[in-house]
Amino acid sequence: MKTIFYVLISLFLSSSVLVGQTVTQPPSGANQKSSVTQHIGGLAYVTINYSSPDVTSPQGDDRTGKIWGQLVPWGLQNLNFGKSNAENPSPWRAGANENTTIHFSHDMNVQGKPIKSGTYGFHVIPKETGAWTLIFSNNSTAWGSYFYDESEDALRVEATPEESEYHEWLTYEFTDRQPSNCTVALKWEKLALPFKVEVPNIHDMYVENFRKELQSGAGFTWQGQQAAAAYCYQNDVNLEEALTWAENAISMPFGGQANFTTLSTKANILRKLGKEDEAAKTMKLAIEHPTTGIFQIHQYGRQLIGEGKKKEALEVFEYNMKKNGDVWPVRVGLARGYSALGKYDKAIEHCKIALERAPDKLNKDGLTTSLEKLEKKEDMN
Repeated sequence: MKTIFYVLISLFLSSSVLVGQTVTQPPSGANQKSSVTQHIGGLAYVTINYSSPDVTSPQGDDRTGKIWGQLVPWGLQNLNFGKSNAENPSPWRAGANENTTIHFSHDMNVQGKPIKSGTYGFHVIPKETGAWTLIFSNNSTAWGSYFYDESEDALRVEATPEESEYHEWLTYEFTDRQPSNCTVALKWEKLALPFKVEVPNIHDMYVENFRKELQSGAGFTWQGQQAAAAYCYQNDVNLEEALTWAENAISMPFGGQANFTTLSTKANILRKLGKEDEAAKTMKLAIEHPTTGIFQIHQYGRQLIGEGKKKEALEVFEYNMKKNGDVWPVRVGLARGYSALGKYDKAIEHCKIALERAPDKLNKDGLTTSLEKLEKKEDMN
């Protein structure tokens, strides 16, 4: 049996299965791999994978002041390997070792120019003066820039480098983050190379996702239908379909619910669609619904003030007292309503009563400040 065992082991070790295989070792040049991701809103994101070289060389030499134009030469370079030669010089790999890659989860714009969703090899052409060229290559699996081929470019854009705080290791950071865009910055030594990534027509992206999600569990709840409708109203997009979602939230057979939230959302959409009479009737139902609370009515009154509908706002605040009684939040609303109409004496009267009845220091302090402002306005009349 031992003889047979040793023969089998010998055959296994000599087989081609093991030819060329090795063990996992530290990264070449001690350039550690890094990854950074930034979401843009709730759906889209950008991910950059790169290897991060050090200003200090593997031998311990300080290369400060010797990175740009020396370790990273200006322009294109003949790397004398792969596809890189005198006729086809290569850009910088924007990192170390393998391709630096950048992944876009959705179609986006880079520096204002469109690029499809996907993963790209990222390269840079550094320049001693002026803007640098950023290259997004369809080849994202090569080692460095040795196999770079301009014919595989998906996009080229320009970006201007700028001075930066010192970074010992090459780093990619997201230096600005907005609901529809972010700024990516390559930072190394004392230089930063920022460029903007944006989701164009970001509302369309959300609307398309709503359509998918409303075909699943979210579509069988009034909350899911309501949230989709409210987003469209708040961002003034897709209003016709949003009206259907709003109506579903109120009356769909699987759990629709008429309440202040669903009814007021429908009313707001109707108003944006120019259906004022229907909007007014629906909002009346929302205000007078048995489940509508004091603060919902108060907030609607404030919304009307913001829209310049001051008389209607006071009527809402007065209805709040009729429905909910003479309590301190109602008095706050009346103070707001009269103040919006310039009737400061009446506003002061209601504000003082609200101040006396406010339940805690935070509200008392806020009302004290409001009262002082009202009294100044009254003095100026």
